[in-house]
Amino acid sequence: MSKLILSFFVVVVSLSTQAQMTKTIAEEQIKLVMKFQESAWNRGDISGFMDGYWNSDSLLFIGSKGPTYGYSKTLTNYLKSYPTPEKMGQLTFGFVKIEILSENQAFVVGTWHLQREEDDLGGHFTLLWRKLDGEWKIVIDHSS
Repeated sequence: MSKLILSFFVVVVSLSTQAQMTKTIAEEQIKLVMKFQESAWNRGDISGFMDGYWNSDSLLFIGSKGPTYGYSKTLTNYLKSYPTPEKMGQLTFGFVKIEILSENQAFVVGTWHLQREEDDLGGHFTLLWRKLDGEWKIVIDHSS
């Protein structure tokens, strides 16, 4: 009986450790995507920045002007709002919380800051991520 209990304990600990490793890997992958987004933005590459988003008509971006549906419309809005590297400034993200909801969904809360010559902007974001075709992508972005 004690061997059965010990075997059960080993399996439970192993599964728990594996689940934690999976969460840690997902968190690091999401942070890496956001680091690439920062880098793209800071070199004036909005299209590269958008690589972190789901390229779908179902992408939802919610900003100060309300909801925008679709990757193309979101890209167009970014290009219109930030037409030059000076308007784009230098972007930094901060992480408040990354919650891995499942093996293919995550919720991220954080901060964004744009340092520009004329002014600084900043706020918070909440992001819903999905792992699609092996890659983590933002499917809903609510930025304020």
